Amino acid sequence: MSDNKSAKKPESKYPVNMTETPFPMRGDMAKREPNWVQQWQTKKIYERVRKAAAGRPKFILHDGPPYANGDIHIGHAVNKILKDMVVKARTFAGYDAPYVPGWDCHGMPIEIQIEKQYGKNLPTADVLTKARAYALEQVDRQRKDFIRLGVLGEWQNPYLTMNYSNEADELRALGKMLEKGYVYRGLKPVNWCFDCQSALAEAEVEYQDKRDPAIDVGFKFAEFDKLASAFGLDKLPTENGFIVIWTTTPWTIPSNQALNVHPELKYALVETSRDGQPLLLILAQDLVESCLARYKLEGVTIATCDGAALSGISFRHPLHASDAFYDRLSPMYLADYVTADSGTGVVHSAPAYGLDDFISCKAHGLKDEQILTPVLGDGKYAESLPLFGGMTIWEASKPVCAALKDAGALFEVKMFDHSYMHCWRHKTPIIYRATSQWFAGMDVHPNDGGATLRQAALAGIEQTEFFPDWGKARLHGMIANRPDWTLSRQRQWGVPMAFVVHKETGALHPRTPELLEQVAKLIEQGGIDAWQALDLKDLIGDEAAHYQKNKDTLDVWFDSGSTHQTVLRGSHKEQSAFPADLYLEGSDQHRGWFHSSLLTSSMLNGAPPYKALLTHGFVVDGEGKKMSKSIGNTVAPQDVWNKLGADMLRLWVASTDYTGELSISDEILKRVTESYRRIRNTLRFLLANLSDFDAAKDAVPVAELLEIDRYAIANMAQLQKEIEAHYMQYEFQPVYSKLQNYCSEDLGGFYLDILKDRLYTTGVTSSSRRSAQTALWHLTQSLLRLMAPALSFTAEEAWEIFAGAEGWKASDETIFTQTWWQLPELADAEALLAKYATLRAVRTEVTKQLEDLRTSGAIGSSLQAELSIKAAGDKFKALASLDDDLKFIFITSLASVTEVAAESEEAVAVAASTAEKCERCWHYRADVGAHADHPTLCGRCYSNLFGAGEKRKFA
Repeated sequence: MSDNKSAKKPESKYPVNMTETPFPMRGDMAKREPNWVQQWQTKKIYERVRKAAAGRPKFILHDGPPYANGDIHIGHAVNKILKDMVVKARTFAGYDAPYVPGWDCHGMPIEIQIEKQYGKNLPTADVLTKARAYALEQVDRQRKDFIRLGVLGEWQNPYLTMNYSNEADELRALGKMLEKGYVYRGLKPVNWCFDCQSALAEAEVEYQDKRDPAIDVGFKFAEFDKLASAFGLDKLPTENGFIVIWTTTPWTIPSNQALNVHPELKYALVETSRDGQPLLLILAQDLVESCLARYKLEGVTIATCDGAALSGISFRHPLHASDAFYDRLSPMYLADYVTADSGTGVVHSAPAYGLDDFISCKAHGLKDEQILTPVLGDGKYAESLPLFGGMTIWEASKPVCAALKDAGALFEVKMFDHSYMHCWRHKTPIIYRATSQWFAGMDVHPNDGGATLRQAALAGIEQTEFFPDWGKARLHGMIANRPDWTLSRQRQWGVPMAFVVHKETGALHPRTPELLEQVAKLIEQGGIDAWQALDLKDLIGDEAAHYQKNKDTLDVWFDSGSTHQTVLRGSHKEQSAFPADLYLEGSDQHRGWFHSSLLTSSMLNGAPPYKALLTHGFVVDGEGKKMSKSIGNTVAPQDVWNKLGADMLRLWVASTDYTGELSISDEILKRVTESYRRIRNTLRFLLANLSDFDAAKDAVPVAELLEIDRYAIANMAQLQKEIEAHYMQYEFQPVYSKLQNYCSEDLGGFYLDILKDRLYTTGVTSSSRRSAQTALWHLTQSLLRLMAPALSFTAEEAWEIFAGAEGWKASDETIFTQTWWQLPELADAEALLAKYATLRAVRTEVTKQLEDLRTSGAIGSSLQAELSIKAAGDKFKALASLDDDLKFIFITSLASVTEVAAESEEAVAVAASTAEKCERCWHYRADVGAHADHPTLCGRCYSNLFGAGEKRKFA
């Protein structure tokens, strides 16, 4: 034996082949990973991977941009690790899969930070400069942490939505949509937040419980004859009557302009009395009983009619006698959205503050300028509103109810808990508020007469692949039911809707497309600040006197939603392709980025910007509770990598089913660390036993490998095929559960366990040992690549040792330039797998019996046992075929098999050996001491050390 092999027992004069490896048992990843992170940056490993992959078919995962504000949290870590695993797995699969990370940089959260730091009334130019600097700072912080996670990408050249070229291209994209006829300006109720003082996107609205006064309000009869004939009467018994509505928004009553009933519901004319006066009420027939009970009145229905009969009849505003402003009539319109589930079956319409109300009133001929809009952007009524001017709408509830009571129009008031719209940033209630905004029309046919935006987007969903597939129905539902997209925002830090509009008519300048291109060129040079600084005279000369600059900015969802245009076909077109192969984000992005990207691309390209969408769930704690700072159950990714290393975080992501919620806790991370140790120990064994193997010189031709070594290769080939298929379907959990199982069962529990004897005791350069090492070399080639997408640092560490100086150089000093290992083809692979499945089943039974004997103290190790097996049919054939090597499979000193006729006669007998134990191989053999000069050695060891070496055929 060569003397550089350190022996198991130094004092033994008969050493075994226990080889060493510099790959440490303890990963100590938290301490050691930062060095690789540093090296990957210095050596530009990402660029080396690009060079190696050049010319392969492209695979483009387009990065959904995180928002450039605050440190990354565990959700960010999950998202970036999943993306990194996808990209690395595709690279191994033989694709050129670049990864360009991006950031979303405009928008309100940053603007609010600037307000907090510098106060509210900064000049716009200052806000923009400070916001840009702040966003850059945030990008740097987040980038550092993403790199620390082991994510490879174009970190030195990411895309930022605030890059001048992106801002310019975004404006060009808007111009194209305008030219195609999708964009219009109009008065319309939009989601409005008083704290943001701006319109909100659908994605920025969440629902929370809110307590409001629910009120029943009467609108006095005004057209008595029309009412009598609607109910089939000659005359009303009294003119003192009300039609009653029910609402949970008392603040909308001053803006009432119409009423609604359902055309097919039955309505009742109810005779009752109040304060000794006869009184008539109109209510939905099904609700008469519950309403009267609520108002504490007794009454009887004297006539009924269909809602359709009430159409066009007008009623007085409840506050008509309080002020001339309210002395108006509310006409009755028919509306399908009215129900008789609760309330009174009659709905009041304030078109400025409800979408259905607005559509209904407009359809009945109400003009924009006739719509009452007394609520200002800060949530207060205009000072000019009689009775309630200057109050906030929420504090107005009580005074409104008091005024209605004084007017005799309030029938009931009761507090009501309901789910209500809130701003996702401020967590405060929001309202629908009619303001003049720019919209993308969902149901507008473009100028070329093609499909509407909604139709095009829904058709696009049909062409898209979804992982998991429930994402499809979710996105479909959101697109099918959404209102027009409000594109404009009333902010400063955002891409301007750089329209030039006529001061009096509000019409766009006739040369708008040309002007937009001129402004885009200026923005390309100086960013969005260029539009702020621009004097209209320099753009349109003397006409400037009649025109003004539109002050709105674009919804920040338009920024990120148009990156397929501004990045994939703009700033990073060299690295990209359209459409992208995959967008991958959290499940909230069906209403966010997936959604806005689909709409913008449908307008620009008539097709989705992606071929497939992958959705992952949110991170929850060990008990499945949502993470929140107030409960104190958040897990910071920084803490995990500082304590355990990023590979532990990566393995946690890989071994969790990301399609649902991902649970994390110290307990869960402890389990992950244990499975990591199993994998690491396996690698250490492989690397140690290959440390004196040079494949170029020592490899045994496949046909000459021992049978069990060929089986090990066939087994790995089967596993690799399954794992490659999982990776192609973005299924990571099965990959890592199979890899862990492979390390502990197939290798640790079977193949390596059996191999130890051959590796340690046969001649160092014998074909038996080299056969084992050849198989291990192939398994390690395959295993390191299969685990690298998740365990990136560990795989890189092992690769450097395994590849050896030349292999390391040939791979450009990283495993990530490689593709899946091509294992040798075996003609008899299927037969081997079937045969060894049988052997492994028998071995499991035998091991149980050996374990019982050890427990009872009859034998020490399994090597002290002698085994005789009775087997029938194929089982006998499989066992008998191993001949003298059978004992190695069971790790006993002797094993024999005899054939029996039927399965019922099969049996296993185990006895303790009476032979001597060999000092070197620990087998109990009759030939120990056969050579007088080496009395403690068995014949095998003598031959392996001093003779021709034992012949092994199978194991």
